[in-house]
Amino acid sequence: VMGMIDRMVNDLKTEMNEHKLEEQDAQEDYEKLMKDSAEKRAADSKAVSENESALAEAQSDLSKNHSDRKANAKNTGETHSYNQDLHQTCDFLVANFDARKSARTE
Repeated sequence: VMGMIDRMVNDLKTEMNEHKLEEQDAQEDYEKLMKDSAEKRAADSKAVSENESALAEAQSDLSKNHSDRKANAKNTGETHSYNQDLHQTCDFLVANFDARKSARTE
């Protein structure tokens, strides 16, 4: 009977040691998981920040390009208008060249 009780006590101690080791392993796994999760959150946060910065820069470039395009369109319109005026002046001079030449010789 005493031998059975001693064996039961030893079996119980062995089981308690096994459970204690399992608990330690589980705690270590949990701590590693939390550390990895914190690192991933930090990396994701940094990536979000970089993406927001890139987005803001892209929006700024878009706004600048839009303004430049408007300015170029206005400049192109003014150049086209000047070109038309110059063309009309040249057409007038060519059309009246003979009349002006003969008026000078008289």
